[in-house]
Amino acid sequence: MFRHTFWFTTGVAAGVWATTKVNRKLKQLTPESLARTAGNKAIEAGHRLKDRAVDFALDVRDNMAVREAELGDALGINENPELPAPRRYAAIENRSNPKYVDRTTYSYNRNEDH
Repeated sequence: MFRHTFWFTTGVAAGVWATTKVNRKLKQLTPESLARTAGNKAIEAGHRLKDRAVDFALDVRDNMAVREAELGDALGINENPELPAPRRYAAIENRSNPKYVDRTTYSYNRNEDH
């Protein structure tokens, strides 16, 4: 009798386990679940791609600065030459004598054409 009870219980447990596994797999294969899984994977891939693009841009920026410094050293641009005094102040102070005077007779008023 004990032997029959053991095998009956083992069969019931195996049936419950198999039914649970099949139901889980069927729930994973529904269209909603597949869409959710695909969406989550696409979001993860997008994050990875964004991180790689940011890392690439930072590497490019760093290498560009290094190369710019190398070129500046090679061409002597990084040395501080004496720059001429700014000319802007003289132009602002001398407003009474403008260098450019509009002497055209053409009117830019569009309403005069009609």
